[in-house]
Amino acid sequence: MKVIGLTGGVGAGKSTVLNYLEEHLSACVVQADQVGHQVMEPGERCYAQIVELFGKKVTKNDKTIDRKRVSDVVFCNEEMRQKLNGIVHPAVKSRILEKIQEEREKGCKLFVVEAALLLEDHYDAFCDKIWYVHTDKEIRISRLMASRGYSREKAENIIASQASEEFFFSHADYVIENNGCPQDTYRQIEEGINKL
Repeated sequence: MKVIGLTGGVGAGKSTVLNYLEEHLSACVVQADQVGHQVMEPGERCYAQIVELFGKKVTKNDKTIDRKRVSDVVFCNEEMRQKLNGIVHPAVKSRILEKIQEEREKGCKLFVVEAALLLEDHYDAFCDKIWYVHTDKEIRISRLMASRGYSREKAENIIASQASEEFFFSHADYVIENNGCPQDTYRQIEEGINKL
């Protein structure tokens, strides 16, 4: 089984690449964000620690964690953000490693893990290749404004808070340029798989 780590800035079009890999190349796809939501569910490995850290005020009536309340706190409190990451990130990584092992045992040939902080959290240690989805900044801004309703300022601030293009380029084994038509992106995905 080959494991690809997929990364790229917000609005780069990672979902387009993931969907193609899953639908056309039978890849098993896991997104760290979704796993992060799972490990925060009641009874899961991070739930009690998060409620202890933030207090009962972050739980809804159905006992689930109100992620908006949590994000409101960590948005303006760096210490709390780091504490939250210290709880969630190791649990997410551990869950993903378990999933990789499960899929390997099932005979899966291609596993793709997508994470915004793939390199920062050292996922490259267990990936065969790191793919970077690159999209010009202006295109990313207009995508975020159109798809998420962000203001230009909010889109620019989020992009500015992420790792630089130079950082991604210097750590990637393969780069997909996602500036043009989808067919061009799909062709690059196929080329990347052939190089595996």
